[in-house]
Amino acid sequence: MMGRSILFWILFLGAEFLLAEGLQILADEHPHQRARRSVSPNRRAEIRNMSPTDRPSCPEGQTVPPTRVNTTERLAKLRTEMISAGIHAYIIPSEDAHQSEYPSDYDLRRKYISGLSGSYGLAVVTRDQAAVWTDGRYFLQAEGELDCNWILMKMGESGVPSSTEWVISVLASTTNAKVGAYPFLINSGSWISYDTALSKESITMTPTSEDLVGKIWTTGRPQEPNSPINALPMKFAGRSWQDKIGDMHKAMEEKEVDAMIVTGLDETAWLLNLRAADIAYNPFFLSYIIVEKQGNATTLYIKNAATKLTQNQTDTETTEKLYQHLNTGTNGDCTGRTGLCVTVLEYDPVAVQEKVRTVANSDATQMVMVSFSCNHALSSVIPEAKRLRENTPVAIAKAKKNEVERNGMRNSHKRDAVALITFMAELEKKVKSNVYMTEVSAALDLKTERMKGLYNRGLSFNSISAVGSNGAIIHYSPSNLTNKQITTSEMYLLDSGGQYLDGTTDVTRTFHFGTPSKYEKECYTRVLMGHVDLAMMNFIAGIYGREIDAIARRPLWEVGLQYRHGTGHGIGMFLSVHEGPGRISLSHAPFESDSPLDDGQFFSDEPGYYEDEQFGIRLENIFMVKEVETTYKFPNTTFLGFETVTLVPYEPSLINYDLLSQSQVDWINAYHKRIMDTIGEELRGNKPEAYNWVAARTRPITRTVSSSTVTYPSFALLSTILISLFVWV
Repeated sequence: MMGRSILFWILFLGAEFLLAEGLQILADEHPHQRARRSVSPNRRAEIRNMSPTDRPSCPEGQTVPPTRVNTTERLAKLRTEMISAGIHAYIIPSEDAHQSEYPSDYDLRRKYISGLSGSYGLAVVTRDQAAVWTDGRYFLQAEGELDCNWILMKMGESGVPSSTEWVISVLASTTNAKVGAYPFLINSGSWISYDTALSKESITMTPTSEDLVGKIWTTGRPQEPNSPINALPMKFAGRSWQDKIGDMHKAMEEKEVDAMIVTGLDETAWLLNLRAADIAYNPFFLSYIIVEKQGNATTLYIKNAATKLTQNQTDTETTEKLYQHLNTGTNGDCTGRTGLCVTVLEYDPVAVQEKVRTVANSDATQMVMVSFSCNHALSSVIPEAKRLRENTPVAIAKAKKNEVERNGMRNSHKRDAVALITFMAELEKKVKSNVYMTEVSAALDLKTERMKGLYNRGLSFNSISAVGSNGAIIHYSPSNLTNKQITTSEMYLLDSGGQYLDGTTDVTRTFHFGTPSKYEKECYTRVLMGHVDLAMMNFIAGIYGREIDAIARRPLWEVGLQYRHGTGHGIGMFLSVHEGPGRISLSHAPFESDSPLDDGQFFSDEPGYYEDEQFGIRLENIFMVKEVETTYKFPNTTFLGFETVTLVPYEPSLINYDLLSQSQVDWINAYHKRIMDTIGEELRGNKPEAYNWVAARTRPITRTVSSSTVTYPSFALLSTILISLFVWV
């Protein structure tokens, strides 16, 4: 039996590896990707024949979606600029100069040129065609927002070319073809990958001296962000910025690095214990940091530096002005300062580029570290022999929360649960009383409730409040154009979160306030089963998230269902709701920035299922990776598990209890008991209606089995049974 079990795991992990490899080939739009295969002549012809009319909403006579954006004039202006620049294709990524997943409104170039508002996508425009690549979260949304100038490339779907394959194919007959991009907006890995593949086809990757989309975006463009910067007190940060800089010096010494260029906005905010509001829902500020071992020099570049250094703090919990917090002069000069000091200069990307060039070319500099996401404009001025591309020690330390941060995350999730439960109790009462409530009004009411909480500083993202068919749009954003009423006849998916000085939250629950169908209940229950299975899992230290993602998918895969997104993302401490470098995902190819799961990191656990035009289901908790005690002690092996910090019950009307295993029932009962033990008394004393609502949903459940019900044993037992049958047959 031991041999059969081992064989099963070999087959299981092998299948997982093959799946990941297959996804790598299909999803190579990610910046960090393998060298691409050459495109055959037949395949090139097939790609050239792709057209916007292949989309279901574009053939003549189809109804125009109300969310569609007319991009005809914008494309014409961009093509004029392309001709002036001497390029035949232009790449427009989603990211800003810091490779932010969620840029400021000022930096939403890909949204402006294409109309697609989702956070993930890549646009490529030639002189006569245009295409957008996006992932499964945005397939339905893209169909509704892109006008018929655009070919929609559904990444990961069979037959969909990569952006490189498409460019090579459509420019095959163009002599001396040039593909342009603004080097501040594309990370160095992507640039090198494009350049390598295109050069083999005699196509030149060409940096443009200007942002061409920015050049044509002359009306209606939001202002550049320029919010006040506040120091985050030690009671929330847990470690001073001076100690963090000391940690960075030690890490740089170990890597034999003389300078480190910090470009990620979450990294600059975390490293110096600063927060602002330049990016919606993210407490960041446009900035770069250069850390040098020589002279213990740290230089910060921010916008409107002279004013921000001395202006009064705007957060009630902050007691220092910026120059005081950074131990620098009122003009940002460290002359005469004792102890670690931060030099503060004006945010000017060209000036930063020249500083990086100077540092990199100094005889005293042997190696400069940049992150995988560093933009090409900065990375390219560092000689290759002196350039080290990897996750910065800032990113690694930020993800592994200290004890103060861990407790802050726990406490913020308690307060957030009280707000969400209070809101849901009121919402269900209103819906069942025929009070008119919509996706938009519910999202606004929830925001109001959240912002009453201690230390709340807003939302962590725009709430996904989705009824029925809108729930099938994975990252749906409610608006007056698509707003639906919440009723007792359809499912309601609510994905929301808050920003608190001591934590960032993200929680999803799916509800039905009436009588769901048998199929809806089965789908919900299978999502719940995978959600619980992952939360219960122990695993050896050193595992990558992608290696356990399939655990959450198993109950859906068993009946031929699937979801087109990752199972888990990292989450910051009063930082970004999506934090790297770790993740739990098979939905994309492995990233070179991926790192193993580690003690003190926080991730989401969010499997789902989406039935086009019908409904969407997702369940999401946040859990912390931690070391666990096991019955046996295997030599030289550490085991990790998860501690769930989200405290919101599941929807009993959607659970088919007969499908659950005993271990799943036990976990749900223990989880619900912990909810009541942790926040029950607070609700009982201050919010009796909310208390009654949560008490009704946390009653212990018993696993019952009818004669017609197929029950599901534990994963390990099921695996053993299946492999036994396989071997003996």
